[in-house]
Amino acid sequence: MTKAVQFDHYGDIDVLEVRDVPRPVPAAGQVVVRVKAAGINPGEAMIRKGALHDRFPATFPSGQGSDLAGVVAELGAGVDTFAVGDEVLGFTNARASHAEFVAVPADQLTAKPAAVPWEVAGSLFVAGSTAYAAVRAVALTPADTVAVTAAAGGVGTVAVQLAKRAGATVLGVAGPGNDDWLTAHGVIPVNHGDRLAQRLTAAAPHGRVDAFLDFFGGGYVELAVTGLGVAPERVDTIIDFAAAQRFGVHTAGNAEGADARVLAELADLVAAGDLEVPIAATFALDDVRRAYQVLERRHTRGKIVLVP
Repeated sequence: MTKAVQFDHYGDIDVLEVRDVPRPVPAAGQVVVRVKAAGINPGEAMIRKGALHDRFPATFPSGQGSDLAGVVAELGAGVDTFAVGDEVLGFTNARASHAEFVAVPADQLTAKPAAVPWEVAGSLFVAGSTAYAAVRAVALTPADTVAVTAAAGGVGTVAVQLAKRAGATVLGVAGPGNDDWLTAHGVIPVNHGDRLAQRLTAAAPHGRVDAFLDFFGGGYVELAVTGLGVAPERVDTIIDFAAAQRFGVHTAGNAEGADARVLAELADLVAAGDLEVPIAATFALDDVRRAYQVLERRHTRGKIVLVP
């Protein structure tokens, strides 16, 4: 037997349980990974609460988690791209990475560079692929100024760096406690609050915002389109799907960036020192409820990681 996080019905944090379950057996084309680190994400909390039932329904008992990094423990038939003992990072679409062992299709894994810490490798997929797809969706150029909400969150911290790599001027919307981190990464901090549209325009070098990435929700899409005059095709939200439908903006995120090749590219940037993935906190698997309590306050910089 081994341990895994499960829940039997939608609800608050207290529905989460760490249970003894059978160790997974790899099917053909799969690899069993002994998990060393697994990130947690706001979308998982929303799924657990039932808020995304129409888009991502749960089947009970449900596991949790997409991000993972660990060591290959067993190979399924037909797998010749990895060997037992290889260090890997990747993702599962089976809501199963918050566990000691997980069976994963081999094509959803890539080799972990030695220079990438376990906590970073295990939390790179959702935030990294989401940021990658969102930045790609708004087609940034060196002539652009882009505003990024939740700029110090798990996705935002990666997105602002990728936007800078595209050559854009980046305005990072976050609380004042993140000003120094954003400034150190070449981002112009703009604190959330009243008169945000005016303050973003004032902070933009050319007096305009050309593109907008919304990683928080709560009216930012409307602010981008009607308050800042950003063209809908230059706006992406990963959370406000009602506003996306109303205003016709992009919703590119994790699903559009879910590719082991994207993950390998991001891991190589981390290994080279060209991309920082801040780790806000780590928790043991048994402390999964406490980890989500911290996550759901929405005030951490970077990623929260389970370390089984």
